[in-house]
Amino acid sequence: MGLLPDEAKGLPPPGIVNRNSVWFGIMGWCTAMFQNALNRRPPMKSGVHRQALLISIGWFLGYHLTKYESYTYAKLDRDMQQYISQHPSDFQEKEKPTFSDVLEDFHPIR
Repeated sequence: MGLLPDEAKGLPPPGIVNRNSVWFGIMGWCTAMFQNALNRRPPMKSGVHRQALLISIGWFLGYHLTKYESYTYAKLDRDMQQYISQHPSDFQEKEKPTFSDVLEDFHPIR
């Protein structure tokens, strides 16, 4: 089962490149840079394999966070639509005013 229930499998998968994946990938890379700087190593040149690993881990976490986020929003949308369909008297459409009803009469002053 994991983090997502079985009903989340019906949702379309998010794109590989999304805001959470990019953000978490950059944060993973910055973590590797920060760790290199703390250990007094050249931040850009040393531990390239750790940089790639932390970018990959961040990308993976961001992708699955996006999947969970889309499932949560889909569940909330489903619940709202169900509530609206069960209580139509609370959500009646109001009569829209015309533009002339909103504006006051125009009387030019000279």
